[in-house]
Amino acid sequence: MKLFMREHLALTCWVVVILITVVGVFWYDGYDHMLTAVYAVSLGLFLYAGYLTYRYMSHRAFYTRMTQPMNSLNEFVPLEEMVPLSVALEKLLDSQYGHYHAHLHRLEQRQQEYLTFMNQWVHQMKTPLSVIELTVQDEEDDDPRLRSIREEADQMRRGLETVLYVARLDTFEQDFSVEPVTLKTAGEEAIHELKRFFIRNHVYPELQMDASLIVQSDAKWIRFVIVQLLSNAIKYSSGNGQKIYLRAYKADRSIILEVQDQGAGIPKSDLNRVFQPFFTGENGRHFKESTGMGLYIVKEVLTRMNHRIDLESVYGEGATVRITFSI
Repeated sequence: MKLFMREHLALTCWVVVILITVVGVFWYDGYDHMLTAVYAVSLGLFLYAGYLTYRYMSHRAFYTRMTQPMNSLNEFVPLEEMVPLSVALEKLLDSQYGHYHAHLHRLEQRQQEYLTFMNQWVHQMKTPLSVIELTVQDEEDDDPRLRSIREEADQMRRGLETVLYVARLDTFEQDFSVEPVTLKTAGEEAIHELKRFFIRNHVYPELQMDASLIVQSDAKWIRFVIVQLLSNAIKYSSGNGQKIYLRAYKADRSIILEVQDQGAGIPKSDLNRVFQPFFTGENGRHFKESTGMGLYIVKEVLTRMNHRIDLESVYGEGATVRITFSI
């Protein structure tokens, strides 16, 4: 009703102005029968009110529908009245929805083709990478060139695994399985995977976990998250000879997993944006390997698993990332 009144407010004012103008013309021409003029104006307003009543009754469902929020694209149609305005709008929306649906289908198909290509490409790259690793694995560790090849091969493998995990985010529900996860086991596996990265950057892990700490989550994704957090901590602590702490403990009705480093830290002005994609901030100017995607991916994964992540940091003193698992 309010929409109908707002739409016809200007027309109502215009009709009133016309009636007053007509009466004024006759008045200035010498016609001074006031009762007749009032009767004519009242009759005109009555007829106009009748038109508004007919208009509202014939378009009532239309105006009601226009004032209600839509929960889906198909909800608007069909309308009950077969008045020209409703029919025209219904056809327009049907046409628009058809174009939108076709465009969305093309985009989804293109995205699926892209993801398929990326998955195939990653698996193809794993073959030559495996050959490189097999070639150098039995050689002596004293050769710095071979040691460098192993380290770079490890970094390439981690990069390829990250690409696969990111590609799986779109189908996360299909690749997610809740099971009891021993945090100490997941931490040990992550540290073992990064052992050459630790050695190369002269930082050292310290695991502070009890084997009895078990959470309900997905072991594969938890290991991926820990690897990402440890990689970040190593990268920003490179060369300082300090330790990176990986610890877990109970707190109230939850279990906390912490990754603490004593590296570069994060400026206070950047703390609110570190979980945004491609944001590197102040540290991105000093650490060229920063992509701004690590913490964003971790945040996305943990959000989908209904776990909370918090970050504290003092610039120049290090950072602490906490993951909260509800019991």
